[in-house]
Formats: sequence, structure tokens, C-alpha cells
Amino acid sequence: MVKSERNNSRENSHGKGFCEAGARARNINASTEVSTCGEQLSPFGGLLGLIKFLDYFDFKETFNETYTAPGREPKLGHYHMMLGILMLMFIGFNRIWHFIYIRLEPMLCGIMRVQKLPVASTFWRYLDSLGINQAESMLKIMSRLREQVWKRCGINYTRIAIDIDTTVETVYGHQQGGRKGHNTQNRGKKGYRPVLCFIEQTREYLLGKLRKGETISGEETARVIRLIGRHLPQCVEKVLIRADGEFLSWQSVEAAVEEGYDIIFANKVCNPPFDQSGWYRPRKKEELEFNSCIYQPAGWERPFRFVSMRIPKKQAPGSQSEIFAEDLYTHRIFCTTLDGRAHEVIETYDKRADVENLLGEAKREGLAAIPSDKFKNNYAFFQAVMMAYNIWRYFKMLAQLSAGRKPGADEGFKTLQDNTIRIARLKLLMIAAKLVRSGNRDQVRYSIHDSRTPGLLKFYGFLDKLRAEKLSAMAFNNS
Repeated sequence: MVKSERNNSRENSHGKGFCEAGARARNINASTEVSTCGEQLSPFGGLLGLIKFLDYFDFKETFNETYTAPGREPKLGHYHMMLGILMLMFIGFNRIWHFIYIRLEPMLCGIMRVQKLPVASTFWRYLDSLGINQAESMLKIMSRLREQVWKRCGINYTRIAIDIDTTVETVYGHQQGGRKGHNTQNRGKKGYRPVLCFIEQTREYLLGKLRKGETISGEETARVIRLIGRHLPQCVEKVLIRADGEFLSWQSVEAAVEEGYDIIFANKVCNPPFDQSGWYRPRKKEELEFNSCIYQPAGWERPFRFVSMRIPKKQAPGSQSEIFAEDLYTHRIFCTTLDGRAHEVIETYDKRADVENLLGEAKREGLAAIPSDKFKNNYAFFQAVMMAYNIWRYFKMLAQLSAGRKPGADEGFKTLQDNTIRIARLKLLMIAAKLVRSGNRDQVRYSIHDSRTPGLLKFYGFLDKLRAEKLSAMAFNNS
């Protein structure tokens, strides 16, 4: 018996991103009928991947072991209250009252195991109970999470660069700690002036704190530098600290040297003497000249190396020439402990420019939101925002790792780590999903007509494989 086969048999379109079977052009106009359905639909289908991510890294266990609980005992528990706030910012909302928009969100309610989320005032009262102790415990949680992510993702940098910078958060009410200071966007307005440290290699937040709106002092900078070692992964052996002229002082330089860190600090106050015969051009076609010297500023206990770049000023036609030769140049001066040539040191410092992008992204993710008039509440909210920021960093890192470098890999995931959180949210989170119950089990289903579905399902498979390997390793060790 010969079985006939169709010569034009189609391949299975499941997971191809588009299904032609049954597809036809739609006709949507003003007279199109409208109705409702009883199925639960979610615009945040990517939250399932986040739950797999948190489970893989034992986030709940880490939280319960490290978190310093406030006096207020919520009905849902401290973990679910903080998880709700983190989910709010992970989704893209950065104010507590935004819970009213996602109170019936099926994915989020399923994660919290409730039919509907508590009212926004419940989360606000919990935030009102948080303070500096909770903020410090969140920093410890981030440190433990960083250690696990680096270890399981094969990240083993022995030398890293840490960029320190401050930013301005304008306040428009009577918030505690608001001060008038350097605020170029809103001159004369009060604000906070938080300090943040970022790791250049992974672009993640290392540590920082919310501050009053005052210029940071040398003593305060030194305290921040001395805390860096507590939050570094174990594989790190050498650290380079880069900061602008606001951080240059004897206290900060002394703290870095005592901790064994290299530094490159921009200079605003020192006036080191450079030998006029020492200027050189590393590239003949460029007019930039470089020099270095050893100089001990007043009040410092020992001399340090200073490097400089001088840039010729453009003279307007017919203008009077400068009297002194040094007035013909614009100078950039830096204090450093590095031994390389002056232009190499300055090129290393210029890589710090990316920290401005990281600060801007963190502010858009919620750092600029001031939820309370109490400084302690805002201090805790600051660390919660940065924890959600770091979770996004690690989430993108794993998603890119799942794509690999093989031909045919999802192109949208190959460079995901370089995308901003706003773009990654479109690729990994804001994917329509249907929640159904089949075989007495809840399921999440995605459309095969969505071009993002194949990559997302591959990412989920990658996470499930990692979770299975972890459980097998734990079972082997226990046996």
C-alpha cells in the first residue's frame, strides 16, 4: 500500500513568530462589534521570566536571611510587600499610587497569590515604616545577589573600574533634607544630592546613598570609598576609582590608598607646576599636548602624581593675543596613582563618561521620584529603585546569554545587554499573555503571531535548564 503525501506540506509554524494558517486580513472600522471575554489577559507576560530568574538565584531565601524587617508587620509579609514595590518599578511605574493601574493585573496577582492586590495606601503605609536600616539591608541583598549572578554567569573580573558621581533630585515641597545647591536644570530649587557608584564592566549599581542637597565633603567621600570593599565580589583583586573634581580631597585620596585602590580624580582646586619642556604630543596630527609632575598640595600629607592635557584655544580674527603663554590653552588636570603615560591615564578617565547615561537611566526608572516628605522613607525608596535597576541589569545579562552566538540566534537578544531598560522592557516584559486553567493547573500562553515569542520561549527554556541543573547539583551534594 502506497501512502500519498502532499508535496507542498508546510512546516509546523509553532514558534515561528507568525502563523499563516487561518490568518486573514482584518477589517476594523467604526462599526466593528465590541464584546468581552472571561479569560484573563496580561500585557506583562514577561513577568514569568522574572519569577524564574528570582527562583534560580534564591532571591526569597536571600531576602528573608538579610532583610531587616521594620516594626510594622503586613498581612502579606515583608517579602511580598517589597516584591510588590520592586515589581511596580520593574514594570515601569515609579510612584506608589500607580498600584491603582495594576491592582487587578493577573500575572502580578498570581505571583502574589491573591485575587487582587491591596490598595495603594497599604503599600504606602509599609513604605512609611521603612528607614535607613531597611535601606542598608537592601544594599546587602544586592551584594549577595551580585555574588551569585557573577558566579553563575561566569563573570570573573579580577580588575574593575568604579565610577563615582552625584546627581540632583529636585524636590517641590517641604521634604526633609532638601537644600538649595548645584541644580542646573532648576536653578534656585531645593533638592537632594545622592551619590552613586557604578561598575564600568557590567554597568550595574554597586552602592550609594541618598544625601541632603549639599556638596559632598571629603570626609563623606572617604566613608563611601571605605564601604566599597564590603560589596565587591570575591573574584575582584584590583579596583580603579574614577571621579570628577568634586571628590578630590586629601581625605578621599587617603581612603583610596589605604584600601589599596588606584584612583583618577579630576582636579578643580590644585595648581600643580608642570615643566614646560615636558609637554609632548602622542599623535603628531593632533594639537593636544600632555604632561605630568609630582606635586604635594597644601594640607596633603604626601605628594601624588598629576597629569594634564592642554588644548589650544581658538583665537578670533583681530582679537588681542594673550600675554602669558599658558593663557593660550585650556587645561584638564587629574590626580592619579597610575604609572602609565599621561595621555593613557586621561584616556582611561574619559571612559567614565558613560556614568552620565547610567545616572540618567536610573533617574528615569524612579530615582527622580520623591514619594515622601520624610528623609528616612526616601532613603529606603532610593535603594529599592536601585535594586530594581540591578535586577533589570542581571535579567538582560541572562537573556543575552541565552541567545548565544550561534547562527540563527534571536537577533533581538544578541545585543540586549547594551539596550536601555526602556527598550529591554519592550523585548522581555511587555508581551501579551493569556492566563488559562487546564488540567487543574494554571498556564501562561503567548501568541504565535508575536515575533518575540520564539526568543522568549527559548529564554524560558534556558532558565528552566539552569534551575534543573541547580536542583540536580543540590541533590548530589546532599546525597
